[in-house]
Amino acid sequence: MTANVPATSPAAQAPTNVLSVVAFVLSLLGFNVIAIILGAIGLSQVKKTGERGRGFALAAIWIGVISIVLFVILIVSISVFAAARVSAIG
Repeated sequence: MTANVPATSPAAQAPTNVLSVVAFVLSLLGFNVIAIILGAIGLSQVKKTGERGRGFALAAIWIGVISIVLFVILIVSISVFAAARVSAIG
């Protein structure tokens, strides 16, 4: 005989923090300062509420910081190159 086995429901997953996802998308679009701020807020919310999205928040913060650092290095390099070129000419 077959026994009636109750259907098991899948464990309810915590919702994903929307602010973390928005921060991640903005970091990919180049809005790095906004992405860092929203990522930090999202990370704080994830810690308080237990929502998912910690990875999105951390990725947004890291992508934003690395992009800003690379941009500063690029600007400094261009400035040094331009200054060296002007002093070589004149």
